[in-house]
Amino acid sequence: MIGYYISRNYKSLFNAAGKAKTDCEFVLKEMGFKNLGFKQSSVPNSALGTIKNFFGISLALLRLPFKSTLCTQYPLNKFRGYVLFVAKLKRCKVITIVHDVRFLKGRTGSAAKELKKIITSDAIIVHNEAMKNWFLEQDVKIPIIVLGIFDYVLNNGLPKQNDKNDGVTPYQIVYAGGFAEGKNSYIYDLDTLDKNNFTMKLYGVGFDYGKLKVDKQTSILEYQGAFPSDQVAYKIEGSFGLVWDGISTEECSGQYGQYLKFNNPHKTSLYILCGLPVVVWDKAAISTFILENNIGLVVSNLKDLSDKLEQLSKEDYKTMKANVNNVRTKIISGGYLNNAVNEALQNI
Repeated sequence: MIGYYISRNYKSLFNAAGKAKTDCEFVLKEMGFKNLGFKQSSVPNSALGTIKNFFGISLALLRLPFKSTLCTQYPLNKFRGYVLFVAKLKRCKVITIVHDVRFLKGRTGSAAKELKKIITSDAIIVHNEAMKNWFLEQDVKIPIIVLGIFDYVLNNGLPKQNDKNDGVTPYQIVYAGGFAEGKNSYIYDLDTLDKNNFTMKLYGVGFDYGKLKVDKQTSILEYQGAFPSDQVAYKIEGSFGLVWDGISTEECSGQYGQYLKFNNPHKTSLYILCGLPVVVWDKAAISTFILENNIGLVVSNLKDLSDKLEQLSKEDYKTMKANVNNVRTKIISGGYLNNAVNEALQNI
């Protein structure tokens, strides 16, 4: 059976959300799905990108065969209703890969309105069991498939720069992401923890030395710069990757922090791809995956991180690294989405 998808324009190569969606397109293509739209592109201008998307999607919907299977991604901004209307008119089966639920992010007040956009499908693929349970609580009846973790496709093979790091202390903790107000302002408070026997290597757009709470010379924060999403994996060096969002070191707070209870941050896949075990908030949905695969540490409060690292033996760290290696070979090959899409196909 041939399935179809519609490629589109993505604004930024620095954007993790764009990377996740382009990777999904790559995996679908590898699985034998055919793109009905224009070739994937990266035009940064919003107006031009929107016009290109409209014509590309319109062409794709004209080409879409009756009673075929269409794999879509959500959110699709302005055009999802258009795509679903024509797909249903042509009596197609629709699988939706869910990247973000805006209601859970605190971006919209109506769960019902957003649900309607997502579940006008024959099956949906969601991040994890916590997100699946939320959909079930909303009385969703269609098949819900759990992804597990996002794939992260690279053309130049697995990064090797951290392969020989066997746990030299002090540990270098990596944080990768844009330094937006409210998303990760806790980063500047790490210098003020009573105990911080580690250093922080920071990658991303918007880091501001002016917000440091101590002198730059005594800070544990080391800004490394910003790189496109297809290159950053080869630049990151460290011992662990940190998945922690919000405004506080005490818990993941604010709308970004609370969203961790439901989503799989793309940076988790990036860290694993780099060969790094992961440190994550113990209430984050992804913590289950980290613990089940023994590929990192969970903490309830970042003040406890130093003690956790001190208690970690060299053998424990080596075991985590070996487990990370098993997971990352599946992540780089698109194995998680491949499994999820095949499960969806069996359920529609």
